[in-house]
Amino acid sequence: MTLQKKASILDLRSAGVLLHINSLPSAFYTGDLGANAYRFVDFLHQIGARVWQTLPINMPHADNSPYQCLSAHAGNPDFISLEALQAEGLLSKDDLGGLITSKISLLAKAYAKHVEQADKKSQQAFLAFCKKQSDWLDDFALFLALREKFNQAAWAFWPVLYKNRDKKTLKHAQLELAEQVAAIKFTQYVFFKQWHELKEYAQTQQVALFGDIPIFVAYDSADVWAQPHLFKLDDDKNMTVVAGVPPDYFSETGQRWGNPHYNWEAMAADNFAWWVSRMATQSALFDIVRIDHFRGLEAAWEIPANEETAMNGVWVLAPGDALLAAITQALPGVSLVAEDLGIITVEVEALRNKYHMPGMKILQFAFSGSSDNPYLPQHITSNSVVYTGTHDNDTTLGWYNALDEQQREHVHAYLYATHAEGYVPAMPNDLIDMVLATQANLAIIPMQDILQLDGAHRMNIPGTATGNWHWRFSWQQLRPEQVASISVAILRTGRAQ
Repeated sequence: MTLQKKASILDLRSAGVLLHINSLPSAFYTGDLGANAYRFVDFLHQIGARVWQTLPINMPHADNSPYQCLSAHAGNPDFISLEALQAEGLLSKDDLGGLITSKISLLAKAYAKHVEQADKKSQQAFLAFCKKQSDWLDDFALFLALREKFNQAAWAFWPVLYKNRDKKTLKHAQLELAEQVAAIKFTQYVFFKQWHELKEYAQTQQVALFGDIPIFVAYDSADVWAQPHLFKLDDDKNMTVVAGVPPDYFSETGQRWGNPHYNWEAMAADNFAWWVSRMATQSALFDIVRIDHFRGLEAAWEIPANEETAMNGVWVLAPGDALLAAITQALPGVSLVAEDLGIITVEVEALRNKYHMPGMKILQFAFSGSSDNPYLPQHITSNSVVYTGTHDNDTTLGWYNALDEQQREHVHAYLYATHAEGYVPAMPNDLIDMVLATQANLAIIPMQDILQLDGAHRMNIPGTATGNWHWRFSWQQLRPEQVASISVAILRTGRAQ
């Protein structure tokens, strides 16, 4: 049985670009929601693309991974535009004049200015935001303030009364840390305000925002601290099992992510209210939401917490059908995409199909030499989102350069069979053209491929803990012929706005 689906951008033949917010150019240490974000929307409109896909935009830990965040709801303060705060009079020109390596102190200063100005309209807007988001914001703000109080230690290492959320202790902490808590809430207010302003502008340019949520949350997060009963923890709130995936294309020993697994029985008791709330937040921020590691909603790889690799795990069933039913009933307009890469079973496929969710196809996986490879262009159906590669892959030029002779022959054989005699392969444009020509409704090209960049510009290497998530581009890298090339390709394949 399948469920009736409302029409969405995912039903249209369109193209998009994958670029995380931190990869935007800016005057500071990371990309943000300022002028260059708007310029990027204009670029998408110019080339005929209808979709901007990002990675998760939540607040990360020190390693900057968007897949290990301090909250399933809170936005990353690094993405706040300081120039926009200056334009509002909340920061001065001098505030932005020096070397800035962290925005936290400036955001606290902006909050103090907000209080000082006491503009009734802005005060009311802030208070309304706090009230609307209180289900997660109150716990998150106190969590972050306590984390700072305890020198950024994970909540599992806090004094026991704080760790275990003793009511009297937390009430005292709320009074003691009231100013810090208010500043943290204000920071989230600013993030959400700037994000929604960008989203509204994107809509005027016929550009949809495509977000991404990790299936699991970090152990050191406000979510696990505030509601430990929703996760598989022992009596001391330590993880008994951790999440990951078994050995696959990316890693011979699998990937040990280290996230706690969900206590699905506890989540089902209130009809998955935590998940519904999380998805409601993301659905308000984005027009489309990708569920990372979708197969974990059917069965997830559980690794004993004391194992160093992911090799000795087991598959444990999850109530994906009941969960998705709760989400789609509560949020009937939600547009979801399933990241269904890796070990996919018929049960996972059935779950995805029941909820009409497009799956993902990666052309870098297509050229194994097997004619039944599901990633070959001729096997890709309309209910798909197709990519040259994702943030977890090498750039297409880097991938091509690293192929061995046999693999490259498979690629060339496909190109020779689909082009006129004498054709000379040209990467990454060949793979971009293949992606855009497929039957998939939505085709996504990473910005690195549009810029024709090699493997030195890769975003992430799965299974590694350092050196990832830092890539940024500059407008000087974008040449007129590259703009013309992608524009023509999008138009030629019937994907233009």
